[in-house]
Amino acid sequence: MEAAPRDDRRRPTPAPAAVPAPLAARARLLPALGAVYRAQLSRARVARIPLLFVATFQSIGIMVLMRGVVDGGSEARAVVAGSSVLVVAFVALNLLAQYFGQLRASGGLDHYATLPVPPAAVVLGAAAAYASFTVPGTVVTAVTGSLLYQLPMGHLWVLAAVVPLSGAALAGLGAALGLLAPRQELATLCGQLGMSAALLLGVLPAERMPALVSYARDLLPSTYGVEALARTFGPRPDWLAVLADLGVCAGVGVISLAAATWAYRRAAVR
Repeated sequence: MEAAPRDDRRRPTPAPAAVPAPLAARARLLPALGAVYRAQLSRARVARIPLLFVATFQSIGIMVLMRGVVDGGSEARAVVAGSSVLVVAFVALNLLAQYFGQLRASGGLDHYATLPVPPAAVVLGAAAAYASFTVPGTVVTAVTGSLLYQLPMGHLWVLAAVVPLSGAALAGLGAALGLLAPRQELATLCGQLGMSAALLLGVLPAERMPALVSYARDLLPSTYGVEALARTFGPRPDWLAVLADLGVCAGVGVISLAAATWAYRRAAVR
């Protein structure tokens, strides 16, 4: 019996199993923060500049109206400082609350959730971009108020610390309000109420407020920026008190931005 002919053809080697490509590494905080900041700055530049003019004219108009009631002294310093920080509150608190409320309602958080970007970079980048818009309006308001009430302008350089620290505290608060509000309309309402609180508690002189209202004033983080700026208008500023007020702003800013980051994580997973 003859053996079956041997098949010399080699059998094809099975192809190796496909290995899934590794996902992109998560971006580091600082590069991601810079990318989000530039994107938010270019996106909001056209839409927010008209609102910045509104905030500046609103603060200047308040100072003009208060000119008929306040003559000078500590009350004038409080009005000018409060009106200057009000520009920060209008943009960093009010507009940022509306932005994150709209972002959550429209599903924009899902877009950021798909990117390898840390949640802190999204919150900090948006907050820094919105706070950047407050710098020109705050400077114009402070200079105009100093001329209107004949206050010295030699220490207006302290705005370089007041604006970012107050802006961080208010931006974190505004972002948290926008992310935690269940509806976009409630986020807008919370932003408006926060700005109204900054107007009433920050611009009006503390000496004319009832004791109960003064306690509520101590709870608003922007009032510490107002106090820090108002102290520099005096003939001999108490720099230790200025540093203490700025330190409170910095501490509240860290807490509020951390709360906004937590609120972002909470809203992104839903």
